[in-house]
Amino acid sequence: MFPLRIPLLAILVSVALCQYYDYDYPSSSMLGPSGPNCNQECDCPVQFPSAMYCDNRKLKFVPFVPTGIKYLYLHNNQITEIKAGVFDNVTDTLRWLILDHNQITNGKIEKGTIDKLTALEKLFFSYNNLTEPVVPPSKSLDELKMMHNKITKFPGGLLTDKENLTSVNVQHNQLTSDAVSGAFKGPKKLLSLDVSHNKLKKLPAGVPNSLEILYADFNDIDSVGAGYLNKLPALKYLRISNNKLVDSGIPAGVFNVTSLVELDLSFNKLQSIPEINEQLEQLYLQANEINKFSLESFCKFVGPLNYSHLKHLRLDGNNITHSAMPPEYPNCLRTASDIMFE
Repeated sequence: MFPLRIPLLAILVSVALCQYYDYDYPSSSMLGPSGPNCNQECDCPVQFPSAMYCDNRKLKFVPFVPTGIKYLYLHNNQITEIKAGVFDNVTDTLRWLILDHNQITNGKIEKGTIDKLTALEKLFFSYNNLTEPVVPPSKSLDELKMMHNKITKFPGGLLTDKENLTSVNVQHNQLTSDAVSGAFKGPKKLLSLDVSHNKLKKLPAGVPNSLEILYADFNDIDSVGAGYLNKLPALKYLRISNNKLVDSGIPAGVFNVTSLVELDLSFNKLQSIPEINEQLEQLYLQANEINKFSLESFCKFVGPLNYSHLKHLRLDGNNITHSAMPPEYPNCLRTASDIMFE
């Protein structure tokens, strides 16, 4: 159960605003006075005694965590180290650990801290100075966020036993393709992977076939391997915007898979529209070098049951105008409500 009862609308707004960024954490001041079972540096609201709020306190260390705490908020501090023993009372009960916006390095995380947390479900470790991922031994881990660090490698095997892991976000780091090769093989339930704003030259290899969301914006990717998407039968959302994709790096039919709902190839160097499947609904190709409109990219055949289900198509910022579209395009793009050229 969540430690807080937040109105549904607030949750939806938070998710929408934080799709690319860290969560907007609630303030303890809104939850009433602190209870007696709490570290003096923090607040443990009597309404939710299993949550300890130590955020925004200018702390330079992780305070000792008392028995009974399941949700620990340490974000927005000046923490530089995590000393051994601070989690000894909650090694098998702590579920959430929020360490975003601190100054922690790998060398200052002592043994006997995160490596002893066997029940952790969420570890948020963004906006720190990590050079390697920090992964607890917990098999219950379902969300791992380490955005805006200095991570240069992600050793294979770290996630092997994470059978409940559904989301990994390592955007804004310094990861290369070699550094993540095989890093995400283990989790068989992984649904979302965000490797945006790194130094990848190709999409990550060895990702599980359960993946539904793959974001790889702002990298150095210039090609997509033939058959790459065929190995991801559940993939719905693929974003490779702001990379170095060129026509020669896009094998014929590589994006023609039935699972995709959204494909973002904007801000690349494509000169033609790649072939897509009729089931695709959102296609973003703005700010490329496209100079021709080929209806065959959308429809191989047109008939009562054969047409593109595309709803939104962006072609603005290319070398093409609406006049380039063939007169028969409405038969193919009959469900398109938004086609942008300018």
